[in-house]
Amino acid sequence: MIDKLFYENKYKLLGYSAIAGMDEVGRGPLAGPVVAACVILNFDDIIDGIDDSKKVSAKKRESLLVEILAQSVSYGIGIVDEKIIDEINILQATYLAMEKAVQDMKVQPDIVLCDAVKTLKIEQEVVGITKGDSLSYLIGAASIIAKQKRDHMMIEYAITYPEYGFEQHKGYGTKQHRQALLTHGPCAIHRRSFIKKIWTVSNE
Repeated sequence: MIDKLFYENKYKLLGYSAIAGMDEVGRGPLAGPVVAACVILNFDDIIDGIDDSKKVSAKKRESLLVEILAQSVSYGIGIVDEKIIDEINILQATYLAMEKAVQDMKVQPDIVLCDAVKTLKIEQEVVGITKGDSLSYLIGAASIIAKQKRDHMMIEYAITYPEYGFEQHKGYGTKQHRQALLTHGPCAIHRRSFIKKIWTVSNE
């Protein structure tokens, strides 16, 4: 059985007090932003069910989000939109979203546990943990915050752009989404650098 507090306990023993977990959501979609979240949690009452957001149902994620935010010492969210993604590429946009998430925190962490990423332009030490959203309690919590924030945004976008079905696929390249893109063309939140091949081929 995985000890999801292994890394948290390790760094507590090394003398760190404000330990944060960070993760991002939205690297792969054809539309919408990339969103990162960073969170410091109170360990007095461990929240049952925290895991990689992809492994948790939407209904469960929503209930976990309420608990996570209620127990957080501090959390921050970083959002980088599709225009910036097109300008600087998705990898750099992901780093920027993570940096923004840390900057957004009212209580700054001493150290940040991050899913895979090791190099960020922040003052804190960053510990990259492969598959961290499944192995670390804090990174899992951050992944749930980021996922729910982005999902909520895409549901709002669906009201403005109803023809694409954003409320269902959240901007990912499903068959439904690709067909809507071919039928209606791109809207304002589509990532031009991501849809170039689909859109160019369809209009040759």
